Amino acid sequence: MPFDPNGAWRLHPQVAVRPEPFGALLYHFGTRKLSFLKNRTVVEVVQSLPQHPSAAAALAAAGVRDCEPYTKALATLAHSQMLVQS
Repeated sequence: MPFDPNGAWRLHPQVAVRPEPFGALLYHFGTRKLSFLKNRTVVEVVQSLPQHPSAAAALAAAGVRDCEPYTKALATLAHSQMLVQS
């Protein structure tokens, strides 16, 4: 399924977030995949997804103006099953 930034997204229930000085680590206990988030804005957006009706709304709330790189990062997380649609 392609990533739709206008859809509602959240972290997969089996994903844990570990804050780090560089951003955060995401670990999926089901797939055993590890993702490094090296951008604190991406971390903020990922953690705020449940409070917004869409990924685009979460990006706007975080003050992101150029959404393309952030949308690509979220799409990569969705493709690796770190994010799921709500």
